[in-house]
Amino acid sequence: MGTGRLRKTRPRRHGFSATIVLREAKLTGVILLQLGTPDEPTPAAVRRYLREFLSDRRVVDLNRAIWLPVLYGAVLTRRPAESAKLYRKVWTPEGSPLAVISERQARGLSQRLSAIASCDVPVVVGMRYGNPSIAAALDRLSAAGVDRVLAFPMYPQYAGATTGSSLEKLFEVAGKRRVVPSIRVVPPYFEDPGYIGALAQTATGLGAAGESVLLLSFHGLPKRYAAEGDPYPEQCAATAKRLAEALGPEAPAIRVVFQSRFGREEWLQPYLDVTLEQLGHERASVAVMAPGFTADCLETIEEIGIRGAEQFTEAGGAQFTRIACLNDQPVWLDAMAALARRDLAGWL
Repeated sequence: MGTGRLRKTRPRRHGFSATIVLREAKLTGVILLQLGTPDEPTPAAVRRYLREFLSDRRVVDLNRAIWLPVLYGAVLTRRPAESAKLYRKVWTPEGSPLAVISERQARGLSQRLSAIASCDVPVVVGMRYGNPSIAAALDRLSAAGVDRVLAFPMYPQYAGATTGSSLEKLFEVAGKRRVVPSIRVVPPYFEDPGYIGALAQTATGLGAAGESVLLLSFHGLPKRYAAEGDPYPEQCAATAKRLAEALGPEAPAIRVVFQSRFGREEWLQPYLDVTLEQLGHERASVAVMAPGFTADCLETIEEIGIRGAEQFTEAGGAQFTRIACLNDQPVWLDAMAALARRDLAGWL
């Protein structure tokens, strides 16, 4: 699976020698597509990140004449400083949790695929917004000799604003290259047994600790996007159904909620913050997990684990548990390898 060349020289005939150049099998690599993160927990870095993120038409599809003055006015003048404070709460000595965990996932997947193929299978991270960019990820694969790429979106449920945007950017960047690599894509895996099994393992023991409700918190989406055909809410519901089946009757009651809404437009409901407030008043005990996030990030650590817990407790809630994302747990890395191997058929 290397990219070197083997040279074989035939015996001289009529005063010249013929050299046959034989190419070895082509090298395959994987790019993990993630949403992104600021480079630093500073207002300047967050402003760069938000400018790129909120300029994406798949994220905010409003008329540019209306949206851009708002973006460059109120949003990018006020929000970066506020968001930077939140990022500082979750930042680690190694950097952004999302970036650090994504790199660990890449290493773990590369080890597993390389063992299967008995040769090196490079796996790199490409962020839709921020660094390392998708272009930089393709550069790394190209420098390693890769000319066949498997795109692995780290979003189990498809949304145009996440999977769709990341793939659009990947194809745009790849299509501008002199040599366009062959590209395959891991399709949405919201019902994949390995993915569901990994989720179930992270929730093992719930109910025994006293939790009466398990909230499955997915990232929100404007309700209008779903009405226009985005399959995201149906895929979230399917994940919840499969997870409930895997957890069995001993698990707490499961509810699907949505978080991280932005702006005045109506988003998918029920909302996480409203639900936590209600359950707090009922003095319930809750656990919250985020099946749509494959790596912990600001939205899971700070929005759920810090703000969500405070809101729930202040409303009178009895017990709050945040369940970590799949991250680099071996059971999830094994499931990732199985998904990748399925879609690399004939390439490995």
